[in-house]
Amino acid sequence: MDEYYWDTRIEYLRNSRDLFYNDDYLEFLVKMVWKIEAPVHIVDFGCGYGYLGLKLLPLLPQGSTYTGLDLGNKLLAEARQLFARLPYEASFIQGDIQQLQLDRKYDLAVCHAFLLHVSNPLDILQKMIDCVTDGGKVAAFEPHWIGNAANFYLHGFEQSQHVQLGLLQKLYELDAARSGKDGNIGLKLPLYMSQLGLTEIQCRVSDKVNVLYPRMEQEEKHKLYDDLRKSGYADAPGDREIFIDQLIARGATPEEAGVQYDNELLLSQQFNSESLLTYAANMKITFGKVERS
Repeated sequence: MDEYYWDTRIEYLRNSRDLFYNDDYLEFLVKMVWKIEAPVHIVDFGCGYGYLGLKLLPLLPQGSTYTGLDLGNKLLAEARQLFARLPYEASFIQGDIQQLQLDRKYDLAVCHAFLLHVSNPLDILQKMIDCVTDGGKVAAFEPHWIGNAANFYLHGFEQSQHVQLGLLQKLYELDAARSGKDGNIGLKLPLYMSQLGLTEIQCRVSDKVNVLYPRMEQEEKHKLYDDLRKSGYADAPGDREIFIDQLIARGATPEEAGVQYDNELLLSQQFNSESLLTYAANMKITFGKVERS
């Protein structure tokens, strides 16, 4: 059996997550927006190594529990090791989320950067709803890739020198039409949740803007630079002919593909630890209430 892809990407997942949220904003979300004042039972769809549990449990009332669901054995082994050191009640279920059947016993169903990777996000949202008790919540932390791409600025260069927003939007839309996997799902989730009957729907945006500049504290600077590099934000595009052929296969014109190659090559060559850079992942946090009566 082929190795599960995300089991090979644990290091990427660790590095990229720190770019998405400020802890004080998550605390504001839990305590001031969701107003969770009693212990809750959380289930996390596509939990990976338990990232959302690690972030949310310290903010929730004592006695809250966490259940993580994922296909990846290595991811769940990492999660179990991390949570074994912590004072929280956590359990993990390995299996294909498309097939898993869950009891209706959770107060909060969550997912993080998961729905964009499935071809049937409404079906998965319905599964999340079905396992939540009346009055509970469903919350999805998902990206809007084109907004993400627009929020990356490297000082000394026009943004158009390292990203073609029009081309990327076209490619994202064509990819979604072919596979059903939609990197721009973040802004669509309020409508999907409405279609599935959730109420009190809101969509928030993470407030984190990463700022890299030469005079910042050295340890912080090197961590941010490493996180950006290891997350692939300035990867060299590799062989020009292969890169261009792959973009053409996705729907780019030869001219668009050539310009995109040059853009990515320039970014990979110019970005370094002394760069002045701002980047906001702009993650969308969409949630709604389950009411069956």
